[in-house]
Amino acid sequence: MRAWVLEKVNHLFLKEVEEPKINDEEIKIKVEGCGICHTDLHIIKGELEPKKLPVIPGHQIIGRITEKGKNVFGFEVSELVGVPWLNEVCFKCPYCKNGFENLCENPKFTGFDIDGGFAEYHKTNYKFAYKLPKFFENIKYAPLLCGGVVGWRALKQTNLKEKNSILGLYGFGSSAHIVLQIANYFGFNVFVFSRSEEHKELALKLGAKWAGNSNEKPPELLDGAIVFAPKGFLMVEALKNIKKGKRVVSAGIYMDDIPSFHYNLLWEERVLTSVANSTREDVKEIIEISKKLKFNIEAEVYNFEELDLALKKLEEGKVQGSAILKIK
Repeated sequence: MRAWVLEKVNHLFLKEVEEPKINDEEIKIKVEGCGICHTDLHIIKGELEPKKLPVIPGHQIIGRITEKGKNVFGFEVSELVGVPWLNEVCFKCPYCKNGFENLCENPKFTGFDIDGGFAEYHKTNYKFAYKLPKFFENIKYAPLLCGGVVGWRALKQTNLKEKNSILGLYGFGSSAHIVLQIANYFGFNVFVFSRSEEHKELALKLGAKWAGNSNEKPPELLDGAIVFAPKGFLMVEALKNIKKGKRVVSAGIYMDDIPSFHYNLLWEERVLTSVANSTREDVKEIIEISKKLKFNIEAEVYNFEELDLALKKLEEGKVQGSAILKIK
């Protein structure tokens, strides 16, 4: 089969490799599409040190089961399934036992610890695969399996409850443009902060109440904020703009250093926190939300051979919404 293989940092090649062989608890998937995520970019560039080399990146996978192990239950050959970032947990550590499997002490991640979805075939433990509704046959929905899931978890972390609460989104890529739509669905007012004029235009088109530059003062103070861009200074900017007792949530797996700031910004019970990975329950919830809320996924679809181009545009901030790699 063909696959994009990261042989060492910054050395990604399209090549022929052996098709994966499954064990008794795994399913084999013919990949139809895979979302292209900033996390993939961080792994390829070495900002997140790869756990396994060589490795096939990609962790927002949509495809159909072609084979299943004898101990696989609840799945059938030809079913449409999705595979996200979290691929395996130990089920034994204190975090797993207390409902925080996203913080497992011995996790495995798709496209990081095990080969991922930038390939014609992928194998995975069936306990971390998900049946998908029919509309996921359109591969533009692949980003819901990471950007959507992590964004949803981050939105929950803001603790916003009341309608017309003001949510700030810093950075407006794949995850943020999905979260904006969820926030609108719950009746929140969304302010978007971005350096990109195109991204600000998209935010307003999708229902943002206001869109401005990353260091701009919003028209009102925020009831909560999510920082998607991997820039530490944005955590400080968000702190400047939230009300007393409110939360700034980092939704990224990687961020450069947060600069020092005056204690007065944190005082009055403001909170800086982060989202780490996701749980299986988070994935199930975003799939259920997608059935009720017909997401407008802005997506740029790239042919299998165009991954280098897609990654370059992603790094330059030139992708509108999400980037998808079409496999079949």
